[in-house]
Amino acid sequence: LSFGQEKVEWAYSFDSESSTIQIKATIDEGWHLYSQHIDNEIGPVPTSIVFEKNDEVVLVGKTIEPESLKEYDENFEGELNFFKDEVVFTQKIKLKNSTTLNGVVTFMVCNDTMCLPPTDIDFSIKINK
Repeated sequence: LSFGQEKVEWAYSFDSESSTIQIKATIDEGWHLYSQHIDNEIGPVPTSIVFEKNDEVVLVGKTIEPESLKEYDENFEGELNFFKDEVVFTQKIKLKNSTTLNGVVTFMVCNDTMCLPPTDIDFSIKINK
């Protein structure tokens, strides 16, 4: 177990009504998780969610995230987009048949004084038609 995983708890679910995969991050107090959309020039690793190719699932559009906070980040001396407390990333899909969708979340967390190295977490989500 790496330190990064202790600061963020990930949960994965499928909402059949909206045909969306929901990937929820619960972030420890005092820590923050970076947006998927940050200026890479500055430094931190943006959160990324990569789904393995699966013939039963068609990804519709990109993984969506809610409005992020944008604040000056002392660790990187620049304005960055991030989340505190919790965030739910959603991915719309078209499902042909029930399946298990696998993927990897890559993320990095920081607090006011330090950052933990980027962490990759494998996931699999059972999706029922």
